[in-house]
Parts: sequence; C-alpha cells; structure tokens
Amino acid sequence: MRVGCPKEIKNHEYRVGLTPGAVREYVAHGHEVIVETGAGTGIGADDGAYQAAGAKIVATAAEIFQRADMVVKVKEPQPSEWAQLREGQLLYTYLHLAPDPEQTKGLVESGVTAVAYETVTDDHGGLPLLAPMSEVAGRLAIQAGATALQKANGGRGILLGGVPGVLPARVAIIGGGVVGLNAAKMAAGLGAEVTILDRSLPRLRQLDDIFNGRVRTRFSTIEALEDEVFTADLVIGAVLIPGAAAPKLVTREMLSGMKRGAVIVDVAIDQGGCFETSHATTHSEPTYEVDGIVHYCVANMPGAVPITSAHALNNATLQHGLKLADRGLKAIAEDKHLRAGLNVHAGRITNRAVAEALGYEAVEPQAVLKVA
Repeated sequence: MRVGCPKEIKNHEYRVGLTPGAVREYVAHGHEVIVETGAGTGIGADDGAYQAAGAKIVATAAEIFQRADMVVKVKEPQPSEWAQLREGQLLYTYLHLAPDPEQTKGLVESGVTAVAYETVTDDHGGLPLLAPMSEVAGRLAIQAGATALQKANGGRGILLGGVPGVLPARVAIIGGGVVGLNAAKMAAGLGAEVTILDRSLPRLRQLDDIFNGRVRTRFSTIEALEDEVFTADLVIGAVLIPGAAAPKLVTREMLSGMKRGAVIVDVAIDQGGCFETSHATTHSEPTYEVDGIVHYCVANMPGAVPITSAHALNNATLQHGLKLADRGLKAIAEDKHLRAGLNVHAGRITNRAVAEALGYEAVEPQAVLKVA
C-alpha cells in the first residue's frame, strides 16, 4: 500500500502523522511511504531524515491526497483537505466529528473510509490512541492555566503553589479520566489545592488510592460542581463521552458565582467543550473573557509541544496503522477495536454517537464493509 503523510495545516499545529521512526516500520512491512516536504519540521525532522527512513518526498499535499491509498494525519482534515479525499481511500487521524457538521458532511460526500484515533478501543475498554494526547493535554492544561492566572494575562494574579504564609490556588478538575488524572498530577506537584469531580465511584476510589490524600475527590452533583467551581481559581474541563459531543456542565449563569479573574481551561473543546461559554481558540489567540472569567479553549493543545506529542502519538497509532496498511478494509472487518474507530465509510456514518449528535442514520460497520 502507498501511505501518505501531508504537512499539518491547522493553526499552529506542529505535530506530524508519521515520524521518521514510524516510516521505517511501514517500509519494513513492504509499504511505500510518501511524505510532503517539510512535514516534520515542527519536530526537528527534515526531509533528509525521512528519506533516510525510506520515504519519498513530494512537493505538495495535493500529491499526497492524489497518490496515497492511505493518508495518515494528526488533526481533522481542513476544508481544502477533505475536498481532495476520495472513495476507496483510507484516512487515519483524529476526527472529533460530533461537534463538526461541516467536516462530517465533507467526509461523507468524499466517500472516504475514515478511522478516528479517538474512538479506537482496546480490550480494557480504553481509548489507547486518544490516551497519549490526553496525557499531554492534561499536563499542559495546568501550565496554560497557571500562565492565564497571571495578572498581565487577565487572570486573578495568583501563584498556583502559593508561598510560605500565603495559601495556594484552588484547582477544580471536572472529570477523573486520563486528562483529569494528569492535570491533577501537575497541579498537586506544583503545590495547588486540588479537587477532582467524577460520577464514577470506582474511579474516585482509584484516584484516592493514587494520590493518597494529596488530592481531594468528590462525587459530581450539581451542588458539588457549583461548590468547587465557585471557590476555584482554576477549573479544568476534562469530560469525555467517546465519540459524542461533550455535555455542557458549567453554564453561563454559573460564571457569575466564580471569582473574578478565575480561569477555565476546556480540554473537552475538541468535542464541543463542557462549558456553555466555550468556543475553540488557537495558539495564536488562546484566551478570551466572558463575564470576568478567562477562557482557554485551544483545540489542539498538544500541538504546542510537538516533539513530545508527535512521538507519543506515533507510539500509540503505529500498531493499528500497520494493520490498516497491511490488510486494508479486512483489518477493520476482523478487528473489533478498529471497527470502533471507523466513523465514516463510503458515504455512511458508522459511529452511533456521531450519527446521533448530527442527525444522521447510523449503520453498523459490518453492514457497509464489503471485503472480498
């Protein structure tokens, strides 16, 4: 199979779908790999590094989309990209379709077979291709929040860890999954007073054991949510319903009860955000203010640390990517975890959560996969 990797074009997106190390693995499996010139610049990998790994360098993204049987990316295709996708082609990348009707329409009309990193599953019920970026985003959320809390950036002017004789900042983390866990590690490590809210008692018990009392855990009710949000200096939105739009847990009305200059970081923004007042921002203009509350809602947070995140992502995506390259649609038909990742195929939506969010009829992958 001919595998193609274009340069990412989303605002300040420096990651790359294939590192040179991943290219070597595809080549070792007998595949031809074509990479757009400059695709790896953001991670310090020049064209020579890709050529040494066995890739062929092409001048434009258009050549990638025209020639590749399988396109490997990081972020969801932008309008100029989905217009170049075609029937019979495999797309392997993050999609986050539920809050994005335009992209969904573009993929449906293209006829492409689209496998979304964020809905591929594993034997433990996890999301192994989403997890590494959730780890990065959770840790970055605290760095970003701490910076936004500085007075010059519109925040309250409070140091997360405080100093002797001065109380530390209070951090409320909504959601105790991978993002929440990693955000809590960073915040607690900096000396902040941290509370994690979640609706899973087993998960709260796990978190309590992990932190051994250094982080408070609280069952998430409306009352508990208000208590923590109203007293917090920094609120992290770390909610995830796989494939579906994130629920709006913090309303605009609730902002009036928060401290002026408090910061919210909505890590769920890729799925539409879990704050009613959230809208996607970029690394160029990461924050905005609503009712005196600073919002940080960058939709590709891990893109800020591309060397770390691109290698972490490739570590996770390589195994399934090789299966797709080796066996094509048969890999999806035979592997239930890849079937869970299939969101669009031949003009049909194959992920139920996406279909319900956007008003499409959902079809089972087995019903539309035609494998000889």
